[in-house]
Amino acid sequence: MILQNWWYTTLLDASVRHQPPLRKRLKCDVAVIGGGMAGLHAALQLSRMGKKVILLERNICGGSSTGKSAGFLTPDSELELNQLVRRYGVEGARSVWGMPVQGVELIKQTIKDFKIECDFRKQDSLFVGIGNSGAEDVASEAKSRKKLGFASTTYNRDKLKKVNTGLGYEAGIRYDDTYSINPMLYAQGLKKALLNSGVQVFESTEVVRIEDGAAITHLGSVVAENFIVCIDKMKPEFSSVAKQTYHAQTFLSISEPLDDKDISEIFPDGEVQCWDSRLVYSYYRLTPDKRLLLGGGSALTTFSPHDINSPTIINKVIADFKQRFPKLQHVAFVQYWPGRIDTTKDIMPIIDWFDAPNVQYVLGCVGLPWASFCGKYAAERLYEPRMCQKYCMFLGAHRSFFVPSWLQGIVGKMISFSLNNAYAKYFEKDMPQMSQIMHTHKGGLPSISLNRKSEKT
Repeated sequence: MILQNWWYTTLLDASVRHQPPLRKRLKCDVAVIGGGMAGLHAALQLSRMGKKVILLERNICGGSSTGKSAGFLTPDSELELNQLVRRYGVEGARSVWGMPVQGVELIKQTIKDFKIECDFRKQDSLFVGIGNSGAEDVASEAKSRKKLGFASTTYNRDKLKKVNTGLGYEAGIRYDDTYSINPMLYAQGLKKALLNSGVQVFESTEVVRIEDGAAITHLGSVVAENFIVCIDKMKPEFSSVAKQTYHAQTFLSISEPLDDKDISEIFPDGEVQCWDSRLVYSYYRLTPDKRLLLGGGSALTTFSPHDINSPTIINKVIADFKQRFPKLQHVAFVQYWPGRIDTTKDIMPIIDWFDAPNVQYVLGCVGLPWASFCGKYAAERLYEPRMCQKYCMFLGAHRSFFVPSWLQGIVGKMISFSLNNAYAKYFEKDMPQMSQIMHTHKGGLPSISLNRKSEKT
């Protein structure tokens, strides 16, 4: 296999132009720092609100976490619905689940509005349980979906074989209104739409700091009334806010094109996008040219502090996949690439002001739908704060964690985040009285102060 991001390969057939770096001093209403899914959608919303916007990206738009992702458009990310119900109660889970649902619809509508060619296609989601514990996870997910009135179809082991033939899968749950895209083509297509809308976009432009009301780059600067920072893998020298996020490292691979017989060995009744019930799960789907996109990782490397470029981990993921689908032993995987996705301690995004009352950060958006929603949310929050108030309780910076910030300085960031993430996924109950709170306020959340104060965490 070649160490190369397949999505970059697909750019060879796309009519996109690189935007030159910023080389002067400019002014605008809002400077958006970061051209991934969150930053692009923040810029889009601001443009629609009639604001003068400048977007600064250190790579190319979509060149970091966005353009290294699998392109799943599903409300699921690292947290399943049953885990949200445990954490927030039924009504709280409904509100939280609704955020990435809005993100999916936002991406879908943006593709339609701007006619973005990005391999957009409908693919139902299928969560499969491995072993008895996996079957219990599927049952819990089905129970939660029923509580919230969400449609789904569940399968026992025998019925699942008609949808997904993988060995060791004991149960599955399927639901629709989910899709997939080529995330790099989407990012570059949205960049083109922003340029046509009057947004100034500068690629290969790293912002090294924000000071005195200006975003400072190596060759220029942008003075703005407000800043929305949507960068991942933030360096401590950029801001102390970097301690709020860490990364989870995963790997993706792409196969040679499969023939119809190979595809039917996986999906006998039509293709779906899949992931399994393990803590470090494997996930896979088909691309429009019939290639298999397969990703996963390992418990030992997920929170590794350094990039791992060796194919060792992805080879194990591929080997595991072929054990589950033994008739696909002959399928060759041609490219692989690692990716680090920022996450917060409790896996929920943080959107808040930290360094200054005009510098808003978008942090830890795991999944493309989450990132698109959070970018739009951050933009609206600048000028229509009351419309966004119901989400502040979930996305604000002042949240408590299993391993608190003061202890993180002692045990280290990697240990702190790995423990916090596991606790958030399997044990945490953030707001056990959430249903009662929302009922008391007639289905809405109580008022929360939106004053932009410099926050210390």
